Amino acid sequence: MVAYQRYVQLCQSRDSEQRGQAAHLAAMAYLAHRGPADEQAALYAALMNFLDDPSVKVRAALAYGLLHSENAPRPIMLALAQDAPVISRAVVQFSPVLLDADLVGIIRSGDPDMLAVMTARPTLSQRVALTLTRLGEPDLCIRVLGRADIALPEDDLALLAEKWGEDAKVRGALLKRRDLPGFARLHLVECVRQALLGLRIVKGAVQPRRLDRVLRDACDTATTTIGEREAGRGARSYVAAMSEGEKINARLMLHAMVHGHVLFFADALSHLSATPRAKVFTLLDGGSRAALHALFARCGFTPATRSLLARLVAHARRADLADDVAARHYVVSLLIEELIVEHNGALPPSLEESFAYLNEQNIALARSAARGVMPAFAAESPDEVMVPDLREERLALPAA
Repeated sequence: MVAYQRYVQLCQSRDSEQRGQAAHLAAMAYLAHRGPADEQAALYAALMNFLDDPSVKVRAALAYGLLHSENAPRPIMLALAQDAPVISRAVVQFSPVLLDADLVGIIRSGDPDMLAVMTARPTLSQRVALTLTRLGEPDLCIRVLGRADIALPEDDLALLAEKWGEDAKVRGALLKRRDLPGFARLHLVECVRQALLGLRIVKGAVQPRRLDRVLRDACDTATTTIGEREAGRGARSYVAAMSEGEKINARLMLHAMVHGHVLFFADALSHLSATPRAKVFTLLDGGSRAALHALFARCGFTPATRSLLARLVAHARRADLADDVAARHYVVSLLIEELIVEHNGALPPSLEESFAYLNEQNIALARSAARGVMPAFAAESPDEVMVPDLREERLALPAA
């Protein structure tokens, strides 16, 4: 315990270290005080006096004594928030007594270092977070977006995605947000595609047609995967935005079904046909071929596409397309074979694009299904002879 007389001696010392000790003691005493009101008033006056001390060390000792307390005097903390940078930044970052109005006022001052430490506050309100993101500084956007504890409105996230889609760092921070709306996420995926197409190292490593095919397939997968997630959340705005942008086509619907993204597939059908979602699921689960054709007709698909989708749905009912790559490969191979047989190898123009897609998927799925098969077979039959012993047979190359 320090007596008041000793405290006065410390206050009047020429040594800034001793005055800083007095300032810290006064702060601790004020926060822990439970005595008479006049004594608390005296402690408050003492804190005020330290604001005029010429030494940064003394004012810093006062600030650090009050920094994390919800009972610190607001006038004193506001004064310290305008002090030397080493003090003001700590106050802005940690003091819980600063209100949103105080923080917004500090934001308007435009000090970049002050804004950066503000994003690291233990708690940051949505209002302050949005004010920071609207300043147009990418570093601040990244810092705010990295705060998973701050819920941001979908409209603001969509605006950020539209504004910063070309900035790789901000784009990455946005894509990490679980609350990013689906249509904004899809926009960023398209930005990634365009960025990859523009990279010299990518263009130089992959043949153009193959690169376009790989990225198109990747974007289709991203589109349906995002749609599956949005449908699982019950968010219908994603499909509505896709339909408005005329991005729902036969290829995308085939891709969704082949990869087991049934929720997105059903949501798209429900939106396009203006049919209740529950009824769509009933038809997909057990509807007749005629009922499926009627549903696809209401969606605006051509007769050839309707027949192909109905056939795919019938096969999907007997296979696990969501998790089994081999089942996907089998179904796609079966579809291709049926189309060839049905049209005697001369497919109508209306099916050429879908048939090309199925061929692409057939190759990709065959590769995926084949991975690991030979090592697994070798592990089961380690002593099995793969080829005959050719060591005794003399091989001769033909004369040049």
